[in-house]
Amino acid sequence: MDVGIALPDLGPWVAGNALPGVWSFPAPAPGPHVAIVAATHGNEIGGAVLLDRWLRAGLRPACGRLSLVFANLDALGRFDPEDPTASRFIDEDLNRLWDEETLSSGRRSCELRRARALRPLFDTVDVLLDLHSMLWPSDPLILTGRPRRAADLALRLGMPPLVVADEGHAAGLRLIDYGPFAEPEGDRTAILLEAGAHWEEPTVAVMEQAAARLLRLTGLMTEAMPEPRPAAPRLAAVTRTVTARTPGFAFLRPFRGGHVVPARNTLIALDGEEEIRTPHDDCLLVMPSLRTMPGQTAVRMARFVGA
Repeated sequence: MDVGIALPDLGPWVAGNALPGVWSFPAPAPGPHVAIVAATHGNEIGGAVLLDRWLRAGLRPACGRLSLVFANLDALGRFDPEDPTASRFIDEDLNRLWDEETLSSGRRSCELRRARALRPLFDTVDVLLDLHSMLWPSDPLILTGRPRRAADLALRLGMPPLVVADEGHAAGLRLIDYGPFAEPEGDRTAILLEAGAHWEEPTVAVMEQAAARLLRLTGLMTEAMPEPRPAAPRLAAVTRTVTARTPGFAFLRPFRGGHVVPARNTLIALDGEEEIRTPHDDCLLVMPSLRTMPGQTAVRMARFVGA
């Protein structure tokens, strides 16, 4: 696979000023604590490119606190452009560990150590944007989890315009599903940006546009900066999450994420002998994974809200 961007020298940023790999900057004026998180998966280097760019530029908040987080430092340090998919994690997926039972358990792994180290910081964050990219072809989108306040923030952001409210993964809770961000009556909010294909400069550009717009929405960035006019945002709610049960899970054709299947009951995949069919008309396919292992999410199917 071609790698069109280079992982910058992260040496100046590894130590952090709050935690290893975490740079946190308070402003004199009060305001929210906003965190931009990169490299939750070590092979997704676009977010690290962006944070390096902002740190070198000396970005500071006009109010509140801004934290820039290189999440999975160990996996990121193993990124190899000759084998770019190999460094997603060291021991286990850092983005499946964010439930209280797992975080408080006696289990040990590289990623659990990192999650436990980052947890006190995230417990102070008011608004969090988790930057991700995608292996399989898909339109960019924002995932919001269950809280309506997260969907509302993503719709206000409008970059990218597709917002998907989902239930997460059977394999474990994501950072955006972590307790303070997911509490039904809470006021802290986390959203996840899937900005485009791994290792491409347009993906970094989408990350920068969305993150900069978030800083403007929250008041942390006040200077006027030109930005693209957002398309009218659309919200889709996941109606079924398909988790692969067999090694033979296969789509009938290589669907692209964002594809809309017009008719209910359309056969789209086989999982062993089980047929996977669309549950309703105008079914949005969210990030279909064209090679899926048992226990992993193969595709989410969603309905546009208001459609």
